[in-house]
Amino acid sequence: MPEPGKDFNPKQIVLDKISAQGGWVNAHAHVDRAFILTPENFQLTGESLETKWSLPDKYKEQASVDDIYDNMARVVEDMIAQGVQAIGSFIDVDPVIKDKAIVAAKRLRENYKGKIKIKFINQVVKGVIDPEARKWFEVGAEFVDIIGGLPERDAGHEAEHLDILFEAAKKNGNKPLHVHIDQFNSPDQRDTELLVKKTIEHGYQNKVAAVHCISLGAQPKAYRQELYKKMKEAGIAVIVCPCGWIDNSWVASKDEDVIGPIHNTIAPVKEMIAAGLVIALGTDNIQDIYKPFNDGDMWTELRFLLETSHLYDVDVLTDIATGNGLKALWL
Repeated sequence: MPEPGKDFNPKQIVLDKISAQGGWVNAHAHVDRAFILTPENFQLTGESLETKWSLPDKYKEQASVDDIYDNMARVVEDMIAQGVQAIGSFIDVDPVIKDKAIVAAKRLRENYKGKIKIKFINQVVKGVIDPEARKWFEVGAEFVDIIGGLPERDAGHEAEHLDILFEAAKKNGNKPLHVHIDQFNSPDQRDTELLVKKTIEHGYQNKVAAVHCISLGAQPKAYRQELYKKMKEAGIAVIVCPCGWIDNSWVASKDEDVIGPIHNTIAPVKEMIAAGLVIALGTDNIQDIYKPFNDGDMWTELRFLLETSHLYDVDVLTDIATGNGLKALWL
């Protein structure tokens, strides 16, 4: 028998199980915007999420394809060093950066072939309704493996935003979707419910992953439980990035007190698992304006997940870190 507190190491057990399953899966990142911090833009890292959507524009305007590739490769090298077997990354394709990230992504995919599986998703930080943004969204949709969405960027037109995503996915060979959803940690936000409705409406069951789903925790339990059933029926996977959103308790209450259930700033992972949903793990932003101190460490992400969710089942944690990520990337 191992001596209690000395020879029994649950972290090592999880790490060994992850290794035995082929390694980590980082199901959500933004590799093209990693490591873009400067002393000047570091001063802007405390701004709101909505403000930050435009703050990388200066970098995106000035960066060369080589600059973007170097950022991507630096992340991928670190992922390989950690034992990551696959990564899903959004890349910006919009009126500011145009197709520079696509050109860099093509090179990255070729240079790392056989070393790590990479799935690209187009980030729509300028939305998809503005005509110029829509043009570049369509360009990105042709290249990427998975269609990306951000309904909050087209606030007031979330349903139209989602319709455009689904139509583009179908037009480009029935590609799956990854949609940033319910990020504001607010009881007024119920966009995951809308995503479920649109998934069924478009006949896209089992081809959609919802990224973040933080506002679900701000809803009453009865609502959450009913929505999990609908998500299960629609075959929607959920990708969580705990370090990226641990600070988001202020979003819902930055202007005034907001009443809601007590919850952590992460999707209700434990409830979702009990409801039969697939939960995967991602790093989100790495050392950029959004998350200046995030170093992309997969164990740190899993540690935050297990602590915020009080989830200590090593087999479930292994699934989240490995096989569930492969499912969420359709690998």
